[in-house]
Order: sequence, then C-alpha cells, then structure tokens
Amino acid sequence: MLTSILIAAVALLIPYLYSKIWYKRLRQFARLPQLPPSVILGHLQALDEFMKRAPQKAHPDVAMAAMHKALGSPPVMLLDLRPVSSPLVVVGSYEVAEQIVRASSRFPYSLPKSPEIWKHLEHLTGPHSIVSSKGESWKALRKRFNPGFAPQHLLTLLPPIIDKAFLFLDRLDSLSRSGKEFSLQDLATNLTFDIIGRVVLDIDMGAQSDNPTDFMRVFHQLIQTYADEGVTLPWWCTPLLEWRRSSLAKRARNTLKSIVRERYGELSHAAKSRSILSMSLQGVEDLNPKTVDVTCDQLSTFLFAGHDTTSTTIAWTFYELSRTPRALRAVCDELDELFGPDPSPESVRARLTGPGGEELVHRMNYTTAVIREVLRLWPPGGTARITKPGDGVKVTLPASSTSPSGELDMDGLVLYPIHSIIQRDPKVFGDTADIFVPERWLDQNAQDKIPPGAWRAFERGPRGCIGQELAMIETRVVLALTIRKYNFTKVGIGAVSPSKTSGQPETDKYGQYKVGEEMYMKMQVTAKPVDGMMMKVKTAT
Repeated sequence: MLTSILIAAVALLIPYLYSKIWYKRLRQFARLPQLPPSVILGHLQALDEFMKRAPQKAHPDVAMAAMHKALGSPPVMLLDLRPVSSPLVVVGSYEVAEQIVRASSRFPYSLPKSPEIWKHLEHLTGPHSIVSSKGESWKALRKRFNPGFAPQHLLTLLPPIIDKAFLFLDRLDSLSRSGKEFSLQDLATNLTFDIIGRVVLDIDMGAQSDNPTDFMRVFHQLIQTYADEGVTLPWWCTPLLEWRRSSLAKRARNTLKSIVRERYGELSHAAKSRSILSMSLQGVEDLNPKTVDVTCDQLSTFLFAGHDTTSTTIAWTFYELSRTPRALRAVCDELDELFGPDPSPESVRARLTGPGGEELVHRMNYTTAVIREVLRLWPPGGTARITKPGDGVKVTLPASSTSPSGELDMDGLVLYPIHSIIQRDPKVFGDTADIFVPERWLDQNAQDKIPPGAWRAFERGPRGCIGQELAMIETRVVLALTIRKYNFTKVGIGAVSPSKTSGQPETDKYGQYKVGEEMYMKMQVTAKPVDGMMMKVKTAT
C-alpha cells in the first residue's frame, strides 16, 4: 500500500517539477533575447561549449562576447545559469548600460551592486566595503573618502609616487642587463602595491624589495587564494580554503587596525600624514570599534582594487605601445616637449616635483589618449547590478537588427554590462573597434561621434570608481619616467611575427606590428593578460 502511494506521489511530482522547470527555463524570461535554452541546463551547456571554443584560460567574458555575437549582438542577452548563479542579463549596449547605473527616484544612487561577487570577496574587501554598500551607507562612505581622492590632493602625493616608480626602474635596469624574460604584470603589481600602500596608508609595503613587509606578504597570500581559484564555489565546498582566507584576513585586519589608530593619534601633530587614510579620519570625533572596522574595510578595498586594475593597465599600455611604433613616437615626442629632450628619469623627476610639475601631469594629452584607448580595449574591472521582483526596473532598448526597440522589465535579474563588448561596438567605434587607435580621443570630430557612455572603464553614474584619478595619475607618471628609457619586447603570446622574407617586423594597415597570436584576457580575480604579459626589456640607445 505504502509503495503504491509513493509511486503515485512520484508520478505526480515528476510532471509538476518538470512543468515548473519548463516555465522557468522557457517562459519566465522569454521576453529577453537569448540563445535556445535547455529545459534542464538553461544556458549552462551553451556557455560551456563557447568556453571550450575560446582560447585556453580565456576570461568568461570572451565566451559571453562570442555568444552575444552569435545571437546577432542584441542590446541585451539572457544567460540562464541557474542553479549555479542567478539569471544574468549581458548588457552589450551603452544606452542600456547608462540606464542601469543612473540615479532614479527609487534608487537615488543607482541600482545596488550584485552581492554574489562581493560576498565571495568579503575576506578581501570586508563586509562594509564601499563597493558593496548601498543607499545612505554608501553615500556616507563616499563623502568621507572623497577628499583623499580629490585630484588636487592626489597631486600633492606625486613625490612618493615617483619614489616608488624609481624602484620599478631599478628592477627594469636589472632585467635589461640580464636579458631575462619576466612578467610585466607581476612587476607592475609590485609597483602599484607600493604606491597604494604609501598613498593610502603612508606605509612602506616593501613590495618591490626582496624582503616585503609581513603585512605585504599576508595580503598578497590572501589575494592569491582567489587568484589561484579555478571555479567559484560555496565556502562549504572548500572549508580548508575558507579557513585559510579567514586566518589571513584576520592577520591583515589586525595590522590595519593598528595603522588606523596610529594615524588617528597623529592628527593633532603639525607634521601629520597626508595619506588618504589620514584625510578620512579628519572630523571623526570618536574612533570606536565600529568606525575602526568600517575604516579597515575601505582600506582593504583600496589596497586590493587600487593595485590590481592599475597594474593591469600599465602592463597593457607598455604592450600596445611596443607594437604600435606610431603611437610610441607620439608619446615620446610629447614627453620631449613637456619634460625636455633629456629622457633620464632624474630629469623627469626634477620637472615633475619642481614648479609647475603638477600642471605637466595634466598636459600629457596624447599619453592620456593612449591610456584611455588601452582601457577601452582591455578594461580590467566591471560591475554587476541586481534587481528584485517588484522593483519596477525597466530599460528602453535601442533598435537593433536582432530586436526591436521597446521597454523591457528587468526585475529579478543580475545586470552585467560587459565593457569589452560595449567598448568594442562597431556601431560606435567603426571599423577600428578592435584596433588600438589613441588618436580617436584627440580628433574632435571623431570624439564628438563617441557617446560619453560608450567608454566606461571606471563605470559611470553616482558609483563611478572613486580611485579613477589616482589610476590615471599613476599611469601617466610611470610612462613619463620609463617609456623613453626602455624598449619592451613581447615574448610568447602576442609576440611580433617577423616577415618571412626580410626577417623584420611588418606593420599592418593600421600601423601596428603583426603578431603571431593575438593577446587576450584571463580571469584572475579581475581580468588580466593571459600570460602575465611576458616581456624582455632593453635600455634604449
């Protein structure tokens, strides 16, 4: 009797469950452009197939971009990745991306960021990070830390930035003498770690030395627990890894707490620190445990995000200049004009730290165009916003060849603008959408045709990156000090392919050296060069 009842229950349950799954897979979000989903797997199988077609170790964005193109490049595309993650809307249109990040009456500081990503990184950024906070909490944090990231304040920190860059030059000198191959990504990471430590905390991280500080080692080990991660899994699937992260995070947090209290005690001194931390503590009347914890969350966030994306930008910038002789000459000519014909770093430092030096940083127009173009082609960061059922979030789609214009309900979805799709849109950037062309940012006629929202490397709207000006200043200064002194040569993936007849590098119709295999991004917490940007360097003659 009991067996018969169980059989009957299962017989009824199976079609019920199938009907629920069928609705969720095929009907719930049928309004959105998408590749044909599987009733059981949604788009997981399709994503896996496109990942297998992508280059080895390629960032998932590469596969998603290929899926988006296969669908006809619609403004938005659904990826149903349940139960692995929430249903995802890939945003490939700058018009839609602008709607997602703008302020509204319901969301005055734009849509909240997806907690799935930041919850996973909580050991790195803390539970009250400015990147994951919402509403008035976010507003208060932004107001408190904005003065430290103000351009006029950051320019007063040029001397310590330059000092750390000189250690970078020392390493390049050594590598030039040895002729060894090296990872430019790793070298730039150590540089930006040193800079962010000095600018944010006013401490020496020792990242570019043979004996980094204990805090530097611990923080780097914590990052590596994420960088070495192949697949993001729930903590209960990897308890030993979770324990290690927790242990490292606690050690790093204890050091940060000590630094916060030390800087707070210095506020009454005449020679107080000018670090971003010290600026943020001005006006804090009671340094209670909660304030210390929240402050430490921001410091962890700035240390991670501030070194990570800037180092990637520096690595890609040297690469693109090394294979684009026209652009390299233009940068060198600009630096000759601004800093004089003496290319020595000592001469550049004297000009940068002398009268009018701060103004020179903002007159590097072509160099800035190079950095903007690098960030267009190789954006290291991104954003994901989340909506809940009942939020009433709608976006208006621009007309495309694959979908008509109209309004779409976005409730209950994670919205993911993929910068590498938006910033390489041929409808905006034309035939050179995939080509390194810094001049597009200097030609007023060409620039007028580029909508502001089509370039969003630091994102836009109220929650645009607080550290974007620091990243630009760092990169300009590093280029000013190095680019005329050294010649970089890519090895391995992305290396220049010499002509079979002359043996010399050949340029294509865009003035770039032809390469044997195109470079691409991999996922290592954020998007980074697939091989760590392996290079050789020689001192320029």
